[in-house]
Amino acid sequence: MLIVGAKGFTKEVLEVLHINDQLQHISFYDDVNVLTAKTLYNKFEIITDLETASEYFKNKSKLFTIGIGNPILRKQLFDKFTAIDGIYSSVISTNAKIGHYNTIIETGSNIMCGVVITNDVHIETGVLINLNCTIGHDTKIGKFVEISPGSNISGNCKIGDYSTIGTNVTVLPNITIGTNVIVAAGAVVTKDVPDNCMVAGVPAIIKKYFNQ
Repeated sequence: MLIVGAKGFTKEVLEVLHINDQLQHISFYDDVNVLTAKTLYNKFEIITDLETASEYFKNKSKLFTIGIGNPILRKQLFDKFTAIDGIYSSVISTNAKIGHYNTIIETGSNIMCGVVITNDVHIETGVLINLNCTIGHDTKIGKFVEISPGSNISGNCKIGDYSTIGTNVTVLPNITIGTNVIVAAGAVVTKDVPDNCMVAGVPAIIKKYFNQ
């Protein structure tokens, strides 16, 4: 598997693959940072150009995942690597607890250690659910959403595409959060949130709107 990124969150994805005993053909991709080494941890190759990545897909493995946060950037990277025939794949920790009844996890999700997902949950493509989060029953998480460590999403919630839920956020039951929303760290969301805005506080209130 090719892991897109070679810093930060990428290292947590690598740890999940290590715990899962899925280290076959692991390489990293980074064409942004100036790197002083050609390997990570003196073990894993770092690829720095798309031509080499394309050869990797042809000769080693077509699978890739994205070890970078930021919903919009994740979508851009998804487009970039599927365009050269990569197959977007999920990395799900064996330490995560996932409901057995009608819970659907689409391709490309990163679900990290300590996550609890209950029943009748639908997680769309490219979602990142970081350490020690909980997702309650009958909740839908939209495409490329990022849920930061320690956040708790209650039952019957909906989070729109490309939204970011900050660290240690609490979303109360029956709440809808729109598309392209940022919920600041530590916020408690007690009522629905419209598209294209940032909310913060306890209870969370709208702090600003984004240009659509």
